Amino acid sequence: MGKIVSNFFISLDGVVESPEKWHFPYFNDEMGAAVERGMRTAGAFLMGRVLYDAWSAYWPGQERNPGTPEQADAFAEFINDVPKYVVSNTLKNPAWHDTTVVSGDVATRLRKIKEETDGDIGMFGSATLVRWLLANDLLDELNLLVHPIVVGHGQRLFEQGPTHPLRLVRSETFKTGVLDLTFTPAAG
Repeated sequence: MGKIVSNFFISLDGVVESPEKWHFPYFNDEMGAAVERGMRTAGAFLMGRVLYDAWSAYWPGQERNPGTPEQADAFAEFINDVPKYVVSNTLKNPAWHDTTVVSGDVATRLRKIKEETDGDIGMFGSATLVRWLLANDLLDELNLLVHPIVVGHGQRLFEQGPTHPLRLVRSETFKTGVLDLTFTPAAG
């Protein structure tokens, strides 16, 4: 049975929007290893419609390219080959290879996908989806790479909403000051 594992680059003030504008100065081998660890355990990938639209326009054309960073090549290979699930009530005919739309009774469908998936169901990029997964008791693990920067604007992972107690199950501090934290939902 798979578990849904969410991964985010996040600032000290909780911003997850546009990490490409603030996270790269902190990227090093330690962070690369953390990202790779998530890819190795993923048997599928879950995303919302906004991320699907952006990534399906970019990643299918990214194959092994001379001169690109090895991590980008590895991620392109991973994301293009892994089964993908998109939570959307409006997407009808996904063109990206091995993509399935999850609509209707999403909670029931995701529980069935978890039962049928070997490995983790990795996800990132959708704060809205993570909040929904938590509210529906579907998120099994939340991995945060907390960057030592205050961004000051942008979408935050958690905004107004209900309280969700979490339990810290793993932590590591990188040389750059980034905290690699893993949380699971706390037993009620």
